[in-house]
Amino acid sequence: MPPEDIGPVMLTPVGDQRYVIRKGHRMLVRDWEIGPHGRFGLASVIGPDLLENCLVRIHSRCLHGEVLQSDDCDCGSELDMALDLIQDANAGVLIYLEQEGRGAGLIAKARAYQHGERTGDNTYASYRALGLPPDSRTYEHAVAALLEFGLRSLRLLTNNPEKTAAARAAGLVVTQVPLHTPPRSERARRYLEAKRQYGHHLPTYRRWRLRLRGSRDFW
Repeated sequence: MPPEDIGPVMLTPVGDQRYVIRKGHRMLVRDWEIGPHGRFGLASVIGPDLLENCLVRIHSRCLHGEVLQSDDCDCGSELDMALDLIQDANAGVLIYLEQEGRGAGLIAKARAYQHGERTGDNTYASYRALGLPPDSRTYEHAVAALLEFGLRSLRLLTNNPEKTAAARAAGLVVTQVPLHTPPRSERARRYLEAKRQYGHHLPTYRRWRLRLRGSRDFW
């Protein structure tokens, strides 16, 4: 869709710019709420200037992967890698969306995990078995925020072609930059394989094993 077909979102500044110490280095950050009272999420502009063709990460919240540091998915690892790249470039945007559980919410996500543990189904099949869409996330609010920031070109840090398609449909010039993080468990490997089968641009990972001494390796 052309840019004018995406209505404006409410971007509300959250305080003044500030420095955050991350991994021993200072990172300049400016934050905006997306939508009324941050209903749709948060946008963080990193670095002193917002540059055309900068790195952008559109990321949906994952309590297990980011806060609990679960080894069962790649959400925390992807976010960490994306922030490393943006911080190294000293210019970029993080769009952090309130879309837990691929948009179904935390409770539905927990139920799907329980179903998968009982049946061996992957998360996509588990969602369907529970009568839920396998992925109900949308990206129009993220794209509208990028347009309101005045961006016309960007390098999108993602393996998900739907994010790239949403940005291009709004008239943005997008270069997709893959984020490939090795799985940290056999369950994570199966999760990544399911994502690859459902269209994500991911390599095929070999089976995962844990050596007796605790070091991780792949078959």
